[in-house]
Amino acid sequence: MENKPPRPNSYLALAIITTIVCCLPTGIVSIIYSTKVNGLYEDGKYDEALRASKNAKTWGLISIGATFLVVILYVLIFGVAIFGALVGA
Repeated sequence: MENKPPRPNSYLALAIITTIVCCLPTGIVSIIYSTKVNGLYEDGKYDEALRASKNAKTWGLISIGATFLVVILYVLIFGVAIFGALVGA
């Protein structure tokens, strides 16, 4: 019997949620990596499966970060516009 390392997390839920709720392009990249994890693990490519898992997590976190950045910029732009309108009125 072969001594397998533990299966790495695929982060598929994170990938799907960030794709739907947050940032589509980086979420899709996260989904692509997360779907590779189990297949690579079953093929005995443990290092590649671990690398795909880390990439899926990284791209999921990038999606979350990009979303927060967009929301902050959105609030700043419209906040300044509303403040300018109130001061000018």
